[in-house]
Amino acid sequence: MAAVLTRNIVKTFGGEVPAVNGISLAVPDGEFMVLLGPSGCGKTTFLRIICGLEKQTSGDLLIGGNNVNEMPPRARGVAMMFQSYGLYPHYTVRKNISFPLRTQRVPRAEIESKVEWASQLLGIGHLLDRRPRQLSGGERQRVALARALVREPTALLLDEPLSNLDAKLRTSARQEIKQFQQRVGLTTIYVTHDQVEAMGMGDRIAVIDKGKIRQVGTPIEIYNDPADLFVATFVGAPPMNIVAQNGGGYLGFRPENFLPKAMIGDDSAAEFSFRVDRSEYLGSERIVYGVMEGFDSRQPITAKLPGAHVAEESIRTGEWHPFAVKKSSLRRFDTSGNRINSH
Repeated sequence: MAAVLTRNIVKTFGGEVPAVNGISLAVPDGEFMVLLGPSGCGKTTFLRIICGLEKQTSGDLLIGGNNVNEMPPRARGVAMMFQSYGLYPHYTVRKNISFPLRTQRVPRAEIESKVEWASQLLGIGHLLDRRPRQLSGGERQRVALARALVREPTALLLDEPLSNLDAKLRTSARQEIKQFQQRVGLTTIYVTHDQVEAMGMGDRIAVIDKGKIRQVGTPIEIYNDPADLFVATFVGAPPMNIVAQNGGGYLGFRPENFLPKAMIGDDSAAEFSFRVDRSEYLGSERIVYGVMEGFDSRQPITAKLPGAHVAEESIRTGEWHPFAVKKSSLRRFDTSGNRINSH
């Protein structure tokens, strides 16, 4: 196992705007770090630089304390798993898992031992004689993980590994990957654009936009105290409500903190008049959309209400209702979009 450290990594293609623009990130030994950002933000390019499949334009990369700037991918001791898994269709599961070892001319007995270990660890020992077309999406994913593990990497790099799975499989696969990582303690860097994956799996999250890190923190820190407007509106479903304030700056609050005044029970809460334009009942919650009096009517506002406690007739569409937010739940941002304070 090994820590991964990057110092001011820059990557440009043909002199254009950098795809990676000065990323410095420290991933301690054994941590599960998630790189979260929209498509095209540079997160996959950054991961490929760590793996050695791309060469940075400038900056330093250290793995286990060693500078690996000039090392080829194989010498870096990391394993990378792509969203396509890259399994060979004409090979059995056993041959797919053992492939990196066979290319390194590892002795047969050692190969068999490592394949047995990895396949048992991931619960696919009964699949060794099948071919990829005979496997489910989740099983193919575990085969790809086993192939990465037999190399005994110091770090595991995962690029959108769940994107080809359906919603139900993604949920179980998230749990499997996280439990597996905790069991083996392997330093892991995981790329995704899916905030649910990021929030549910990461020990910490690095939010990336336009080649730069906007914030690094635990899921709770990222969600409750976003560093800027991008993080505030990218993380969360529905995203944080943002309204422009008179005199400049912005006020932000999460939909679940924007509730009917009667539910707040706090005389010091900030109160707003809220007109409900549309309501969606989702069983455990009700999502309500509308506008706030005194603010730009083009600025939609969302409230997330506990479905079991808010009857539809009490929040009528087309009417104004007294809503409020506890002051401790308000977040303020300056005219540049940076957070002013944490409370």
